[in-house]
Amino acid sequence: MTTLTDPPRTVLEPPAAPRARRRRNRPHHELRDRLSATPFFGAAALFVGIVLLVPFGYTIVRSFFGNGGAGFAGLDNYVTMFQDPNIQLSLLNTLIWAIGALILPVLFGLGIAIMTSAMKLGAVARAVVILPYALAGTIVAIIGNIIFTSQGSLNQALNAFGLTSADSPIQWLLHWPLNVIAAILIASWQSTGVNVVLFMVGLQTIPRETTEAAALDGADGWIRFKDVIFPQLRPTTIVVIGLTITNALRAFDVIWVLTQGGPNRSSETLALSMYRESFLLLDPAVGSAIAVVLTIIVVACSWIYLRRQIGHEL
Repeated sequence: MTTLTDPPRTVLEPPAAPRARRRRNRPHHELRDRLSATPFFGAAALFVGIVLLVPFGYTIVRSFFGNGGAGFAGLDNYVTMFQDPNIQLSLLNTLIWAIGALILPVLFGLGIAIMTSAMKLGAVARAVVILPYALAGTIVAIIGNIIFTSQGSLNQALNAFGLTSADSPIQWLLHWPLNVIAAILIASWQSTGVNVVLFMVGLQTIPRETTEAAALDGADGWIRFKDVIFPQLRPTTIVVIGLTITNALRAFDVIWVLTQGGPNRSSETLALSMYRESFLLLDPAVGSAIAVVLTIIVVACSWIYLRRQIGHEL
């Protein structure tokens, strides 16, 4: 009797040669990709070196020499800078700017983004807030001048409510620190718009399921924001704070058009002092020293902030 059995099944294995070939070719492709990206990276590095690093290096060297071929001056320009009462006040104003022009745009940007995200006319409200960012700094400063002059709209509103009198209006732009505060408010009004956009992008990346789950667990609005929404906005907040503090320390156009650093240089920041010393007072040596100090402050603030954020994430 003959029994029929199924033929033995054979499992076909893929040939090893092509797999080895792909494994051998992979480093070749990676090397080729790196080599193809080298010209683009090299061009960018060359551009940064020529446009940024070379002028900054010259500024550092220039800060150690006197004016008019006076020769090597050592730290005399830095000593002159720090002993000048006007520049001392400029340093204080820069610190006030770094705090005020950072806190206000970030808080307002985050608050407006959250409030308008749930509104029916939220897009219209955001467009109104973003509009000042599209304007030039000079136009924003002119609007601020209309608001904060002695006969401006702010004093007229205060007079209407009986808080001040028309005979003795508040001189917002003529006295320190009111002139610095007025400039910070105008600059914050302009920079809030871009922060709203960035925070809106961050809010759209948060999964709705997380906030809905928190609501089902009984968390109120503040708890949902503190424990669910804001932790997921940390990457966006890092970007917003970095951009805002850099722009605040480099503020120039709004202050110059609004007060020109006056009266008596009372509203100057380091950026304005650098311009005044270099081009108006014709003292490029001290102006270079101010530029170096301002750059060190900006880099130090950015480095400390990024270091804290990276350490927190790790």
